[in-house]
Amino acid sequence: MIRVAYPGGAAAHSAAAAERLFPGDRELVSLETFSDVVDAAVSGSVAYGVLPIENSLVGPVAETHDLLYDAQLSIVAETSIPIRHHLVARAPLLESEIRVIRSHPVALEQCRKLLGRLNGVRAIAASTTADAAAQVAESDTPGEAAIASERAATIYGLQVIEHDVGDHPEAFTRFVSVATHTRIDHERDEWRTAFSFVTDHRSGALHGAIEPFARHGLDLVQLVSRPIPHSPFKYRFDAVLAAHPLEPATRGAFEEVRARVRDLRILGSYPAGL
Repeated sequence: MIRVAYPGGAAAHSAAAAERLFPGDRELVSLETFSDVVDAAVSGSVAYGVLPIENSLVGPVAETHDLLYDAQLSIVAETSIPIRHHLVARAPLLESEIRVIRSHPVALEQCRKLLGRLNGVRAIAASTTADAAAQVAESDTPGEAAIASERAATIYGLQVIEHDVGDHPEAFTRFVSVATHTRIDHERDEWRTAFSFVTDHRSGALHGAIEPFARHGLDLVQLVSRPIPHSPFKYRFDAVLAAHPLEPATRGAFEEVRARVRDLRILGSYPAGL
């Protein structure tokens, strides 16, 4: 039986993603933080880790991008799940009675209209929306609420006091599974190759770095800039290509790119998520 780690408790969106990515015989291991999941996968105490990497409204999950850049791990699969945010509390609560709202920073970002309406309410970040729900369930402080899933509310015995409090009716979060090996099979036609690169910091360097992909007829489906630690205001680029790394066009493009950049790392090879 394989062991799969994810951040948050059984109520976390990551738990639902892990169930979808690994539907067969597996043991799901709940860990507290994203870093804990990466450490467990690197050490081999679990075979796979599952982490959120992108939201359809907010964009990239910066912490996951940065952890995977530094870790000896590879993305081996992806999936997307719909995310619906609900306002939950221990008992029925009027908006005027709310003093504290707990949730993950991405969820708080997706509920700006609610937070604007609750002007003066203290927003406290939690490591996951499920952790936020658990903290509210365990607290005796009046006026505490969380933004979490209906699944979390059920597990922690909370009441949904307002449904669908997100700014948009539905959002999606893309999750990835990571492991210490890199996939080179090609089980489906729709394939993704994730990579990261650093250019020289000069005019036209980024264009020169990605131009080979267009010339080889390859679709660059994501490009994200992230700060380089200890190098103020300098950036690396994390990207995803709609191609298999062993295809001749992909190999040819990467050979050209490698000659044009300071650093190039392949971060994963995996079938496109459904």
